[in-house]
Amino acid sequence: MADILSQSEIDSLLQALSSGEVDVQEIKEDEGSKKVKKYDFRNPQKIAKDQLRTLEIIHENFARLLQTFLSGYLRAPVQASILTVDQYAYSEFSNAISNPAFLSIIDFDPLNGQILIDISTNIVFATIDRLLGGDGEEIPEMRGFTEIEIALLKKTMVRTMDLVKEAWENVIELNPKLEKIEVNSQFAQIVPPNETIALVTLNISIGSVEGMMNVCIPYLVLEPILDKLSTKYWFSNTKKTITKDEMKAIRQRMLDTKVPIKAELGSTNITIRELLNLQPGDVIRLDEPNSLINLRIGSKVKFYGTPGVSNNRMAVKIVKVVKDGENNND
Repeated sequence: MADILSQSEIDSLLQALSSGEVDVQEIKEDEGSKKVKKYDFRNPQKIAKDQLRTLEIIHENFARLLQTFLSGYLRAPVQASILTVDQYAYSEFSNAISNPAFLSIIDFDPLNGQILIDISTNIVFATIDRLLGGDGEEIPEMRGFTEIEIALLKKTMVRTMDLVKEAWENVIELNPKLEKIEVNSQFAQIVPPNETIALVTLNISIGSVEGMMNVCIPYLVLEPILDKLSTKYWFSNTKKTITKDEMKAIRQRMLDTKVPIKAELGSTNITIRELLNLQPGDVIRLDEPNSLINLRIGSKVKFYGTPGVSNNRMAVKIVKVVKDGENNND
């Protein structure tokens, strides 16, 4: 271990540097000397690369869940993917937020503190347009949000909390809650400006509209679970056993699922001339070689039946079940 310099040795070294007796450039070029690495005290690197990699895996999962949710919720093609995962001082992030902004402050219970989700305004306006029946393609000029728009967006973000919970379940069982929505970054100071944050940036596209989502997670929030933010811990907890209650719930949901069924009374072929000459009151004879009619589930014939009446309503009585391997594509 190297000796510690005394105060007199430090003074002598500084005097030699100031007098030119010792050249700093020669010290740098000396192969035997230790290389000096720059360190930014305003932006300390508190989160290890392995921990950032785990955050990336978590939010890759979140991006997939978000993509599936928004595609169904907005009835539009949605793509979501990770762009970057890095650590910064909170001031660097907050100073880059434009006004007006759409900022969701989320309580990360049971962890102490809050996280911040910033979504580009063009993505937000496209979402509003889709929710109100538009195509989401024409983005208005940047403006503030109305109370109705904030209410719609708040409902969307509340439903997104379940996705956040599911994305983190391999690390910790969260109960995230949307505390409030801010449109001005000055009112969204969740940590001091110099505090280190992990910033996850996602690229989101709704149809032809493209923008970004920034997930800001302060170091103070992550600190209690830093030991769990390792790829080794992540992959060791990916296997999840399904309990009997969960199996029962899945079975019940499957049994309660409604499936459309179609009864084909018959079919026939007519010419285009005959089709054009059809008038009200004309009768079309159906070709029905068999006494049984087809009952289809989707495109597959699953049952055979006979037509009739039940409680003064048209009905079909099932008389045969199509077994696997039988020709049921007719």
